[in-house]
Amino acid sequence: MPRAKSGVAHHQRVKRALKRARGYRGAGGRLRRLAVEIDIRGAKYAYRHRKTRKREFRALWITRLTAACRQRGIGYSRFISALRRANIALNRKMLSEIAIHDPAGFDRVVDLVKPHVERTAA
Repeated sequence: MPRAKSGVAHHQRVKRALKRARGYRGAGGRLRRLAVEIDIRGAKYAYRHRKTRKREFRALWITRLTAACRQRGIGYSRFISALRRANIALNRKMLSEIAIHDPAGFDRVVDLVKPHVERTAA
């Protein structure tokens, strides 16, 4: 029985690995074994950072909302809890966009929320 070398499949695998590794520095973009290793590492980082990016954006929106709320004399946490009590279903992303691009609109949201803010006795 003749020996099967899987030539075409092998070349396709190599080409696919090198295509994914295009643009890598040094030998990582030219040598198959390094390209595969670097590609696996990159895929691992990409998977992990897709999760991290969501956390970072949420933190950014909260920071923006905190600043916008403080300018209007209300704390962030009180603002968010008052939003829930007022049955206003806006998420943090939309609220931060409104605060940046439509300050007057954000003022109206704050005015709607202010009656629902609980004051603590200090």
